[in-house]
This record gives sequence, structure tokens and C-alpha cells, in this order.
Amino acid sequence: MVIRRCSVLPENFPVTDQMVFLDGGKSLAEEMQNGNIFLCDYKLLDGLKANEVNGKQQYLMAPLVLLHKTQKKDQLMPIAIQLKQEPSKDNPIFCPADSVYDWLLAKMFVRSADFQVHELNSHLLRTHLLAEVFSVSILRNLPMVHPLYKLLVPNTRYTLQINFLARELLISDGGFFNKFTASGGEPMQMILQRANSSITYTSLCVRDDIKERGLESVPHYYYRDDAFQIWDIINRFVQGVLGYYYKDDSDVQRDTELQTWVLEIFEHGFLSRPESGMPQRLNTVAELVKFVTMVIFTCSAQHGAVNNGQFDYGSWMPNTPATLQRPPPTTKGTADESSLLETLPDVNATVHGMAIMYLLSKPSSDFVPFGHYPEEYFSEIVPRQQMHLFKGELGLLNSKIEARNLGLKIPYTFLDPALMENSVAI
Repeated sequence: MVIRRCSVLPENFPVTDQMVFLDGGKSLAEEMQNGNIFLCDYKLLDGLKANEVNGKQQYLMAPLVLLHKTQKKDQLMPIAIQLKQEPSKDNPIFCPADSVYDWLLAKMFVRSADFQVHELNSHLLRTHLLAEVFSVSILRNLPMVHPLYKLLVPNTRYTLQINFLARELLISDGGFFNKFTASGGEPMQMILQRANSSITYTSLCVRDDIKERGLESVPHYYYRDDAFQIWDIINRFVQGVLGYYYKDDSDVQRDTELQTWVLEIFEHGFLSRPESGMPQRLNTVAELVKFVTMVIFTCSAQHGAVNNGQFDYGSWMPNTPATLQRPPPTTKGTADESSLLETLPDVNATVHGMAIMYLLSKPSSDFVPFGHYPEEYFSEIVPRQQMHLFKGELGLLNSKIEARNLGLKIPYTFLDPALMENSVAI
């Protein structure tokens, strides 16, 4: 959710050809022109003083990472890491040619930064809290007989309850984040404020987001491939259902309950920021269909994509450290095995982090798969037929994903409709 194609190096990231292409066979300018250079920028974390864990000061960087798409294996490989935003003598650019421990430690600081941005922005804000905004606005503005209420309420199941528990157990003063992560306490509030002020409608619509980040042709990008198919299936379903009730654009414009629902989402979810691109009202059936598709996608597929793999990738703690206990090296050649181990978090922080990721990745006992509707809200024939078609299309996609995964060393299952929840329920 952070990576984007890089066509021009940021001014604060002075990587040179000599740093990353030791054999002299390539140049950054050529590789950028050919679309082979990518950037991860964690500026969201810049200037924040990290939390204290177990009474000890922790460390949180705001790295810049350059990646190169290799031609032989079609892989994205990190080729340069700068751990702070502003270049300086005590902020070296680390490369694979550096010592093993220099490069490993730099990557660990990146993975720790990624953990904070993933959990607070991609996961908490962009799925849990947005789904709550959608849910509350539905309950406040749409009567139970409204077709939008009937269509969307299954995608709100347990969302308010799970968010209440998150506020009590995860992001409260005595919760996991404040006790055991580098971004707990004041940094968490600042990260969420910054993230909310930069969220856009484009970034919530997966086809627009992938295009804007220049990732249309990245190989082996299964999130994109599966998300595109799910988005299109949802879009056809929403068109089929809402097209039955809204025959033309004037029907949308005259629906005051619908318009109030959209306006409250703009006001409370996006703080009335016009620059977010978030609609304040909807004027056409096409606009309505896209907006509702985004809502359903966010509450189901997007949450599955950022939630369901957390234990798979985070249970090996050095791959996803929730906090780090020592500052990064300010000069090359000073890191060793001892300094690397001393940088890793305490055992209690590690254990709590693993437990949280295990619980969040575990399907609930009354799991409802995406596209299944155990409670019948619609009585009309057309929307019920559309639900049947929707479920059938998702079943076909499930078969395609399972067949594709048979050929993968690491199967990508997080957007398999059969394994995905209908709502933000965990």
C-alpha cells in the first residue's frame, strides 16, 4: 500500500549509480525511464519521537527505500535505504554491497516502520475506522426499508463492536500499541492525523489507486490481480441491484436520505476536506454505483487484504518488529551481530505482538464468507437474483485463485472470496 513507481528521485534521497549499480552496466535514469525503479517513502513517520517500552526509549525511523525490478527473475529487490528523511553525514544510504549487518539492520528498521504505517494507516484507519464511518452514517440516515440499507448493512456486521474492543484493548492508554510499539502514545495520534489528512477517494478505489501509483504492470502482484476482479464483480452486483431502484440520474438526485448519508461520510470521515476528492453528493447512477462499490470493497476485500496475512508475515518478529530498542547506525561498518540483537524488542513486546497478530488473523467462529447473506433483507425478485449471480461469480473467482495458487511457492489467499469476511468483523 506504500510502494509506487519512481520516475524522478526525491531531492532528499541522493542515490547515485555508483551506489546501486556496481558493475556500471545500468543507470538509475535509464531504469527509471524503463519503469523498473520503485519507491517506498515512510514520511508519515518523520519527526516523531518514539514511544517508551518497558521504561526504555524506543526508535522509529521514517525511511526511504528504492527498489529495482530485476529482468532475470522479475523480482522487486531493495537497492538503497535511507533511514531518515533529511540526507546528512550521519544518515548514510545503505546498499546490498555494505556489510551483512549494516544491510540487515537497515532492512529491519524499514520493516518496523512498515509495521507502524501498515497497522495505523492501511489497517486501522483505512478499513476499521472508515468502515465505522460508513456504518454509523447508514444507521443515522438510511431507514431499514431503504434499498441502500438492505444492500450495505451485511457489510457492517460486528464493525462497531470490534472497533469498540480495539479502542479498549489495542489503542487505549493501557492497550497493546501504547505499551509495546514504537508508535504508541503521542506518535500514534500524529500518524493518524497525518494519514487522515492525506487520504483520498482515488486511493480507496483500487483501480484508480493502482494506476495513480504506476503499478499496472508489476509482475506477480496478486493483490492487484485479485482486487481488480473482486472490484469488478462487486461493481456489476451493485449496478444490478441499484439499477433496479434508480432508473435514471434524477432518482439519485432526489433521494435526500442517500445524499445525507454521503454528506455525513464526507464531513465525519474526511473532515470536510474538498482536496480528498470525496463526493459531498452524488448526481448520477454511475457515481452512486462507484461509491457503493468502494464502500463494499473497503469493508470486505480491502480489510481481508491488510488483515488476514498479519500472522503469516509478522510471526517471525525480525521481519515485522513492533518496536526497536537502539538507534540505527550513523556510520557504515559499525553494526555487528551483537548490536543487531540488542536492537530487537524485548521478549514481552515480541510475545504480545505475535499474540495480537494471531488473534487478528484468525477467522471468527461465526465467520460469514464474502457474498453470503444469511439474513434476508430483500424481498423483491431482481435484487435476490443479483445476489445469486454475485455469489456465483465469487465462486468462480475462488476456483481461479485456488488453481493459480497451486503453481505458487507461496500461495496468495488473502483475497480469496471463500476466505474473506463480509465485513470488518475482527
